[in-house]
Amino acid sequence: MWQGNHTSLEDFILEGLFDDSLIHLFLFSLTMVVFLIAVSANTLTILLICADPRLHTPMYFLLSQLSLMDLMHVSITIPKMATNYLSGKKSISFVGCAIQHFLYLSVGGAECLLLALMSYDRYVAICHPLRYTVLMNRKLGVMMAVMSWLEASMNSLIHTVIVMHLPFCGPRKIHHFYCEFPAVVKLVCRDITVYETTAYISTTLIILFPIFLVSTSYAFILHSIMQMHSAGSKRNVFATCSSHLTVVSLWFGACIFSYMRPRAYRTPLQDKVGSVFYSIITPTLNPLIYTLRNKDVAKALRKVLGRGIITQ
Repeated sequence: MWQGNHTSLEDFILEGLFDDSLIHLFLFSLTMVVFLIAVSANTLTILLICADPRLHTPMYFLLSQLSLMDLMHVSITIPKMATNYLSGKKSISFVGCAIQHFLYLSVGGAECLLLALMSYDRYVAICHPLRYTVLMNRKLGVMMAVMSWLEASMNSLIHTVIVMHLPFCGPRKIHHFYCEFPAVVKLVCRDITVYETTAYISTTLIILFPIFLVSTSYAFILHSIMQMHSAGSKRNVFATCSSHLTVVSLWFGACIFSYMRPRAYRTPLQDKVGSVFYSIITPTLNPLIYTLRNKDVAKALRKVLGRGIITQ
């Protein structure tokens, strides 16, 4: 895959997030605490859904896939950043950069699609509750997850192969803490305006199309809410949808800020801030939002904790 451009097989230099100052040491420690919370919370969510038979439904299967994507997201970027910071090294191999680039694009794209498909699950549950088991079964849930992974991986593979075959020049210093697409592209020596425009359109579609699907689903849900006469039913619907809407707002807000701004208005610091939000903060908040506001998941957690206390 990489043999077509031998001059590009040199290592890259990752600028990183932190320096050796005391305040940055504190920020690094805080980041590692958040990373551990993200790993623990997402792993716990996946294990709870697998262990509790009451959670073996399409909705919770999709939630487990979301937690898997969040777990992968933090694992792709933070360990390498932490290793470089603690060792004092800033390099990443060409192949390592390519793998990191492919994985983070795949997981990010898959999460965009999955969140859109999860909104369809909410639409069926609220607008067609009596037909839910027919319209939304486990087989369809598996197909949704597979489709999200496959489409995102194919898109990521195409962009990774193209970018990594471009000629890089200069000190090969990436002004970021991982091999993010915009930061890597800045190192290319030749004019790639056409490709950048194509990539920008592709990224915009990957973000806007799921947003359109989510908006359409919730438009139908809102219409159903307006037809409800019971205040209790309306509260139940809002409780059901609020977690998903919160996660969607956080994720797509960060993606729009990071990838849909024109290049002329982008700065390395803004790119880092946006990436920190959607690659660290959002994967940490997602399981907490669903766990704290979802009665079934919270009940499963209490059940597991109760077993642990009885065992002790």
